[in-house]
Amino acid sequence: QVQLVESGGGSVQAGGSLRLSCKASGSIFSINHLGWSRQAPGKQREAVATISSTLITNYVDAVKGRFTISRDNAKSTVYLQMNSLKLEDTAVYYCNLQTPRGNTYWGQGTQVTVAS
Repeated sequence: QVQLVESGGGSVQAGGSLRLSCKASGSIFSINHLGWSRQAPGKQREAVATISSTLITNYVDAVKGRFTISRDNAKSTVYLQMNSLKLEDTAVYYCNLQTPRGNTYWGQGTQVTVAS
C-alpha cells in the first residue's frame, strides 16, 4: 500500500518562503513520477509542479521562477521549495505519486497560508 505524508506547511507573510516535504512508502520510489498540486477555497485542484524519474520538471506558469520541485530517492521524499510567496498561493497542497502502470496516489494535504 502506497502512503504519502506531507509536512512543512504553515503560515508565512507574503514574500516569505516555505519548503514542503512528502515522504513516500510502499513503492519503488525512484521509478515514479511525482508532483505537487494545490486547492484553494472554492477552486478546483490544480497541478503546480511535477518531476519525472529522470528529473525532468514542469511548473504551472503562476509559480515559475518561484517554486522548485526536487526529489531525494534515497529518502523517498519529494520537496517543494516555495519562495516569494504571494497571497494567491494560499491553498492546501497535496503531493502525488504516479506509478509506471498509471496508478496515482495522493497525500492527505498540508495547509499553506500566506498573509499580507
